[in-house]
Amino acid sequence: MYFNARVLQEAADPSTPLIERIKFLGIFSNNLDEFYRVRVATLNRMVMYNKKKNNPYIDFDPQEILDKIGEIEFQQQKQFANIYRHIVRELSNHNIYLVDEKTLKSEHGSYVKKYFRNNIRPHLFPIMLSNFEASSSLKDKSIYLAIDLKSNHHDVKERYALMKVPSDSCPRFIILPEIDGNKYIILLDDVIRYSLSDIFDLFGYDEYDAYTVKFTRDAELDIDNDVSKSFIDVMAESLKQRKAGTPVRFIYDKSMPANLLKTLTRKLGITKNDTLTPRGRYHNFKDFMKFPNVGSRQMEHEHLPSLVHPDLPINQSIMAAMKEKDIMLHYPYQTFQHIIDLLREASIDPKVRAIKMTLYRVARDSNVINALKNAARNGKQVTVFLELQARFDEEANIYWSQTLQNEGVKIIQGIPGFKVHGKLLLIRRKEDGENVYYANIGTGNFNEETARIYADDGLLTANPALTNEVNKVFYLFESKYNPPRFKELVVGPFSMRNFYIKLLNREIRAAKEGKEAWVILKMNSLVDKKIVRKLISASKAGVKIKLVIRGICVLVPGIPGISDKIEAISIVDRFLEHSRVFIFCNQGDPLYYISSADWMVRNFDHRIEVAVPVYNKEIKQELWDMLQIQLSDNDKARLLDNQEKNDYKQASTGAKAMRSQVEIYRYLKRKQKKMIGQREARKPEEVKEEIKD
Repeated sequence: MYFNARVLQEAADPSTPLIERIKFLGIFSNNLDEFYRVRVATLNRMVMYNKKKNNPYIDFDPQEILDKIGEIEFQQQKQFANIYRHIVRELSNHNIYLVDEKTLKSEHGSYVKKYFRNNIRPHLFPIMLSNFEASSSLKDKSIYLAIDLKSNHHDVKERYALMKVPSDSCPRFIILPEIDGNKYIILLDDVIRYSLSDIFDLFGYDEYDAYTVKFTRDAELDIDNDVSKSFIDVMAESLKQRKAGTPVRFIYDKSMPANLLKTLTRKLGITKNDTLTPRGRYHNFKDFMKFPNVGSRQMEHEHLPSLVHPDLPINQSIMAAMKEKDIMLHYPYQTFQHIIDLLREASIDPKVRAIKMTLYRVARDSNVINALKNAARNGKQVTVFLELQARFDEEANIYWSQTLQNEGVKIIQGIPGFKVHGKLLLIRRKEDGENVYYANIGTGNFNEETARIYADDGLLTANPALTNEVNKVFYLFESKYNPPRFKELVVGPFSMRNFYIKLLNREIRAAKEGKEAWVILKMNSLVDKKIVRKLISASKAGVKIKLVIRGICVLVPGIPGISDKIEAISIVDRFLEHSRVFIFCNQGDPLYYISSADWMVRNFDHRIEVAVPVYNKEIKQELWDMLQIQLSDNDKARLLDNQEKNDYKQASTGAKAMRSQVEIYRYLKRKQKKMIGQREARKPEEVKEEIKD
């Protein structure tokens, strides 16, 4: 909830471009929906289970936490409403107006009616509440109009109807024709309100009041342990159960009449145990993540085109470059297209024999999937571990799993009780009669869509010490969980927590001996209690610890005598900070690791995760420089402390303004120009063609 408050801060920040502020409202709303579907749903289950069993294993009061969540959300929603109203006013200052069915200009009436009949009406299917019984048929994450139907004719009885707003089939925002240089946008909901007569006049109704409602279902999966079923069948059945999951939150327009609300909650099975939330006129603000910009380009972030990595010139072999040295890609600053190009190269290279890959979340129209299918068609042995339990991507992954199998790709079934979260690609190539391996080990998904907004790192390497162990990880998948030993990679859940504790103990010993001792840790969430206690022990011993934690951080820094050697910040900006980078002083010979795993119980104990050491000096320097830039951020960095205020980190006197994401982009762009300049001096004609491309 406190992380989501930082998202809300971005929506309120006047330095954030106006359209981006609207999108942050959408991100806030989407985050809150998922929080209710998963975390609040789990707490609700705990409350019900405690009432029945008085479970001694739950050492906290889940109802107390639910009450606290309700308090925080109430305050955040007040902020949200104020921010939204302020943004709407600011839009009008730019001659952009959000109108509804009551404030619609008369000149737009015929346009809206025509748009409704041609584009929206075919997707509308009203349900009369008097006949409605199957509440499970209503879709989670969708919005509905609860309609109060009246008539001035005495022979027509007053009734209620329910109708889904088809935002999955129609745009949520309809841009209306300009009038005198003014631009107008109307929401899909209001177009339907304006046109209700087209649907209900036929039945004698002539008065309509429509109120938006939305409910959120429990999205946790109850997985059947029937060994006679395939894991895909088990997951498919569990997903059907999710669609009929218990409601955990019901949001409704607070102006709705009491009788209509009472009828709705009874028909939908909403009880006092569920969270009933009165709100304003509009729900599903997640759609505002796609709010159209009908104004100037300055109302959005400056476009930062993804850079070509200086060590990977266009139209040259990526595997040849990997053979020369390790290379690290930084998304979205550098293009994800390098991974697609690597897969394409491997799929047609006659010396490549096999490709192995882990997939967790992939793009809707995935070129990664297309490249793997093409490799199989070209006779390569393609093996994919496609994690079916990737939350909210389960259906897509079942589809991709079946699609790849149909193309001859070998799909490795899931490991019961564990998720495979490590991000691995392995290519086996025959060179001079020997098997040579090329690998990519990363912090984020092989997903070209999210790679444009998630800040992640990926190591490209042909180092046999690393690639042979990546091969061992795939052996682990294929050998039905017979864990091998690893010397270079750190692989969870076998040794990851203990490995980091060992490195922290080394820093503690150094500090006690009066030697240099420090740690820099960057991750999404810091939750694991054992490792938090170790970090506090390190602070007490004098180890300097700097944390960059985007999301949840249960460690409270800055407490005198306990955690006063620990500084913690969170950066929320245009890109989602997603990489995990860990640096340990190691008595002046720093150890660098990147990983797919946050420091959480689920990552350490219930997932197959991978951390990889970084050996290349240039890459180490690059990671160091990027982290120093982030630690110097005084624009989008918030201080994490026991006050939970999310105060912005202030610039020290005389310090220049530092917005880390923009500065990192400039840093990598300077490196790119320098490298291309050096190549230009050596091979001018070749490089000129490259720059032209």
